[in-house]
Amino acid sequence: MRAFALAAGIVWIVIIMWDAFEALVLPRRVTRQLRPTRFFYRSTWGLWSCIARGMAPGGRRETYLSFYGPLSLLLLLGAWAASLIAGFALVQWGIGSSLHSVTGTATPTDDLYMSATTFFTLGLGDVTPVGPAARAVTAIEAGIGFGFLAMVIGYLPVVYQAFSRREVTITLLDARAGSPPSAAELLRRHADDPAGLEQLLHEWERWSAEFLESHISYPVVAFFRSQHDNQSWLGALTTVLDTTALVLAGMQDGPARQARRTFAMARHAVVDIAQVLSTPPQPHERLSPDDLARLRAHLARSGVPFHADDDAGKILAELRAMYEPYVAGLSARLLMELPAWLIERGVTDNWRTTKWEEGDDH
Repeated sequence: MRAFALAAGIVWIVIIMWDAFEALVLPRRVTRQLRPTRFFYRSTWGLWSCIARGMAPGGRRETYLSFYGPLSLLLLLGAWAASLIAGFALVQWGIGSSLHSVTGTATPTDDLYMSATTFFTLGLGDVTPVGPAARAVTAIEAGIGFGFLAMVIGYLPVVYQAFSRREVTITLLDARAGSPPSAAELLRRHADDPAGLEQLLHEWERWSAEFLESHISYPVVAFFRSQHDNQSWLGALTTVLDTTALVLAGMQDGPARQARRTFAMARHAVVDIAQVLSTPPQPHERLSPDDLARLRAHLARSGVPFHADDDAGKILAELRAMYEPYVAGLSARLLMELPAWLIERGVTDNWRTTKWEEGDDH
């Protein structure tokens, strides 16, 4: 029995340490399905989102959902620590509980207590190892515990830096595309500034690349919500994809070359993040023929020249098919609303409102 516990403890320690290495240190996507971290996020997000689905859309639900990202990160770190402590306790028990306790003969509870105090490098001294094997296990656990705490201290700032860099560009989109953003509003506000539109698309090409790299390395950041209820990384990225699709499909004299580059990078980011989060694409119709007709009329009134022939509509449909199923899947998974192509009501930017002004719900 003790031999089995010893083997199980060693195997469990190796599994948890490798899982933590893949999540904290390895800077690339892990395709293996059987991972404790993957199981943790599937189970906890499934429960958390199930409760959220029973809530009405709005500020209250967004506030509730905003707790998941940071809280899940802390719970995952705690789960790793608890698992390592339990694993080393099994190893101590498996080698015969060679411990000296002030209360007398060592018990399994003493093994667990010894493991916890060693992992957190407390060294209280009321339970001490006896014999070379127990001392070696204690020394190894102390080193692993110290290294684990050091990784946690270094990991949290990196995650929040990735979140902060992501949100800066999303916030800048507020004055450029409205709140919530839409492709029609973005093009309308740049109708007389084609150079500004090209520069914006260039910035979003780089943002998409940085977003892809950071969120592949740290997928938990995808669960972090934006500061405002009507903003999200998925909504902003979808707006940029919509805009580039319109430019490529039929905008006359638009920055087609830059739009093509931005579309490619943004689409790459959406597809890869969907794979990282194990989210399959879903069929979704965001732009009906009637909506497309209204969108064309709106662009014409806004001074944005757009081809009205069937070829432009066909090209737009082909481009939409390349990314809309993926953003629809992510929307359903993360409970983030997708932006409309055209918001016909008056758009009130976030920067124009405060919580004291009537009608502000941000």
